[in-house]
Amino acid sequence: MKDISIKHKIWIETDDKSASLGDGRCGLLKTIGETGSLKAAMEIHGLTYRKTWDRLNKMEEMFGFQIIHRQRGGADGGKTELTPQGQAIVDAFKRFHDKYDPIISQGLQETLDEIKKNTH
Repeated sequence: MKDISIKHKIWIETDDKSASLGDGRCGLLKTIGETGSLKAAMEIHGLTYRKTWDRLNKMEEMFGFQIIHRQRGGADGGKTELTPQGQAIVDAFKRFHDKYDPIISQGLQETLDEIKKNTH
């Protein structure tokens, strides 16, 4: 058997699956907060402008509040910042991962060990 590992992702979604927020999108929000730039965050994450705006708008619609504050460019250029609610989402995902990733990883490793043991 090749070296294999089990991975996990988490996300929040609407009942109709029309909008979601997961680790990838939360990473985008975190990068927006760090860079103050939607454009820079999209470049870092390899995302397109249209798709990113669509996802951000759907997330805001899903939660019912603004996640980012957009300021159009001018002489100094535009900037994008997280709202306090957007920062709260990033912080909540970080706390979740800090607390539960070790537990989930241990459980997944035990599952993988059991699979390996019972398939030889």
